[in-house]
Amino acid sequence: MENSAKYRYFLKLAYNGANYNGWQIQNNAPSVQQTINEALSTILQRHINVVGCGRTDAGVHAKEFYAHFDIDKDISRERGEIVRRLNHFLPKDIGIFNLIPVTKDAHARFDAVSRSYRYIITTKKDPFMNDFSYFVHHNLSLKRMNEAANILFNHTDFTSFSKLHTQVKTNNCKILNAGWKEKGNLLVFEITADRFLRNMVRAIVGTLLDVGRGKISAEDFNAIIESKNRSNAGFSVPAKGLFLMKVQYPENMFSLNG
Repeated sequence: MENSAKYRYFLKLAYNGANYNGWQIQNNAPSVQQTINEALSTILQRHINVVGCGRTDAGVHAKEFYAHFDIDKDISRERGEIVRRLNHFLPKDIGIFNLIPVTKDAHARFDAVSRSYRYIITTKKDPFMNDFSYFVHHNLSLKRMNEAANILFNHTDFTSFSKLHTQVKTNNCKILNAGWKEKGNLLVFEITADRFLRNMVRAIVGTLLDVGRGKISAEDFNAIIESKNRSNAGFSVPAKGLFLMKVQYPENMFSLNG
């Protein structure tokens, strides 16, 4: 952003990722970032580029997402009106909840201390869940899948669950929470970590489903992680069942400016 930009704001938003090729701007493909950039630039009559708290893949949804942008004027008093106009301007699959003034060095991506994802499996064919879950007709053992999920806490290097050839300095992540819950015909996997690798949650879920089917054991799951080899892990489950649920920031992040 230009050096003249003196003010930074966070957007709190949500989106249905079905119609987008992920968050990040892509060549010749729709993205959430580009869609919001165009809306903000039109409304604020300036070139605006938003920086997201992460990079969700194509088809992945976000129930809670943050992005920041810089601008050369104070728009604090217009926040409510800007949110209203954004929601009117944006397509129905992107919703803006709040516009929050922050300090100039606050960063949507680098200041996040944890992110939480949810993956939804449906064990009964349900046309109303088809766009937001993965239908599995096999019998699954929730007990075995949770036993394997607990193994995640023993590791920090998750190369085995990372998309190949990504440009990151480390494949280390700290898992803070991971486990399955049964809710009627739904099996819900929830996981929280300080950071995630590309495709990591979908690869973990796919491998845990192999455990649930009895295809591999918890010991095999542990060996897969230790191998640091993506080809040893299970398939990546479809993006449509994955939701970014929460992004956690330091407690005082918004307190002085909200």
